[in-house]
Amino acid sequence: MCGIAGFLGGNQGGRDGERLVRAMAATLQHRGPDGAGTWVDTAAGLALGHRRLAVIDPSPAGHQPMLSTSGRYVVTFNGEIYNFLRLRAELEPCGYAFGGHSDTEVLLATIDRWGAEAALGRIEGMFAFALWDRAERTLTLARDRVGKKPLYYGWFGGSLLFGSELRALRAHPDFIGAIDRDALSQFVDEGWFSGEHTIYQHVRRLPPATFLQVRAGVDSAARPRPFWSARGQAEAAARRPFTGSYAEALAELDRLLRHAVRDRLIADVPLGALLSGGIDSTTVVALMKALTDQPVRTFSIGFTDPDFDEARHAQSVARHLGTSHTEHYVGPKEAIDVIGKLPLIYDEPLGDQSQVPTFLVAELARRDVTVALSGDGGDELFVGYSFYPELRDRWLAMRRVPRPVRQLVYQLGAAAGRLAWALPGMGEQRRSRGWRQFARKLERRTWRLPANGPEELLGRSTSRLRGVTGLVPGAAPIVTPLCDPSAWAQLDDPVRAMAFYNYVGYLPDDILTKVDRASMAVGLEVRSPLLDARVAEFAWSLPTAYLLDANGGGKRILKDLLGRYVPRELTERPKQGFSLPVDRWLRGPLRSWAEDLLAEPRLQRQTLFDTEGVRRIWDQHQAGWRDHGQLLWTLLMFQSWWSEYARPPAA
Repeated sequence: MCGIAGFLGGNQGGRDGERLVRAMAATLQHRGPDGAGTWVDTAAGLALGHRRLAVIDPSPAGHQPMLSTSGRYVVTFNGEIYNFLRLRAELEPCGYAFGGHSDTEVLLATIDRWGAEAALGRIEGMFAFALWDRAERTLTLARDRVGKKPLYYGWFGGSLLFGSELRALRAHPDFIGAIDRDALSQFVDEGWFSGEHTIYQHVRRLPPATFLQVRAGVDSAARPRPFWSARGQAEAAARRPFTGSYAEALAELDRLLRHAVRDRLIADVPLGALLSGGIDSTTVVALMKALTDQPVRTFSIGFTDPDFDEARHAQSVARHLGTSHTEHYVGPKEAIDVIGKLPLIYDEPLGDQSQVPTFLVAELARRDVTVALSGDGGDELFVGYSFYPELRDRWLAMRRVPRPVRQLVYQLGAAAGRLAWALPGMGEQRRSRGWRQFARKLERRTWRLPANGPEELLGRSTSRLRGVTGLVPGAAPIVTPLCDPSAWAQLDDPVRAMAFYNYVGYLPDDILTKVDRASMAVGLEVRSPLLDARVAEFAWSLPTAYLLDANGGGKRILKDLLGRYVPRELTERPKQGFSLPVDRWLRGPLRSWAEDLLAEPRLQRQTLFDTEGVRRIWDQHQAGWRDHGQLLWTLLMFQSWWSEYARPPAA
């Protein structure tokens, strides 16, 4: 696990190019504290930088950027190739010799043997890399299937800049940090940046399962191309579903997960697991225990507030499995202290409150291990979120009503909400409380009505902006492929459509971004066996009845599999989440911090937000007539980021 950076084109060459790329890579030292390297092709204007976290083959043989044995390719690589030993066994009879035992060396040999595009179809893992083909004078940027590892790029001053995090691009003198208002508006609504979009106008995030190829001379019209399609795989699975019995499905899932976990146990450094005590992380730890004779190290964060504490459940699981368990209880002061560090940890605004405990558990684990396995992906693949069945029932009822009727009722509710929104603030609270409560209920009941499908219903239900409009003046809606109804044509089960929507959206854009930044801030590599592509493709092929139990709860098959290893009473409980009591804290210990970041003079200088609208949101939250905790947290994460990385706003 590492950090990568570089550029192609422009007038930087020789020592200047090496100096620049070294400075870009230096911003990623937290991702790779164990070493640094650069490689420059002066004639092409190409510079590659690398920061190394030594996990497999920590010897000098694993140093990057790495040159292939043929001399044709150079790579700077972030991630792990989990099937590298099987690929190596396939390559050695073909005459390939290896000087070390790193997966990077095997990656280069795989590309040398089959070419970059074909190699991407063969490798299994989490990765982002930049590959320079010296013969074709072509740069290839690539990212793994689900989007575990990040890669940003953009054209500035005749150069293509790229890096694991935005901070690497900001270190280049040609970089211009103009805020993308459209992306900012979408961020305020959802709490994360969707798809290719970033906070900056001219910077894009390489989508999962794609690669971008640019020839020397910098072709700014080049577009990413897919090497794997989650949608294609899910639709193919829907056309050819698993036809075996439930017992056969259980056995196959057990086999696939054992294979995925075994692949992720390969490391030359201490390894453990992040354990919440829930279904997903407990399944991973149970399989780790079954597959190794070594004691499994597990790590949990607990909260002194019992309403937000899962550590006691993790402790019970750890005791049953006999793991070497470490837990740390966090009080409000320690959690609040982390909030001031969030811009440096996350580098781009992220509005997920669980970013704080995620960082704290990563920090805890890093004291003892360099690699940790996690349970990420279980909710998205095995329909674990409790609101899926609820929204399915709502959608099935809604679609019986003609859309024009639903649209009319929605407009009435929205008008009531706008009227309540326009009423005076806290000073008039008592006089207008009855009307406000009525308008609020009407708005909440009608907000979802215009939805065209279950995935849009899910998006509207999770929006932070219900009843709030125009916070980013002049912003236009961002249309992503997820908004295309044809994307769900083969997923006619509403529950499956919503789960897949989260797999290709919420999972990479929020969850995996959060985990990557939190873990890499302390130099911890996190691996997620449930996100193995074979596990995903199998989950998509299962009948919905294998995923939902008789009561409508999700993860039926995963729960039954876990029951083979852990008594059900240790994990059977309502999903608790991993968040903070932000609603309360914004009225208490975080109030002065938030009021400073949302002060009207500051907002007016930025010229990004509707100052009056933000003030009304704050007043309504403080008055207690509406909880805007999620929305306010999202705004505050941007404001905190802005304070650290301020750039002139877009014209």
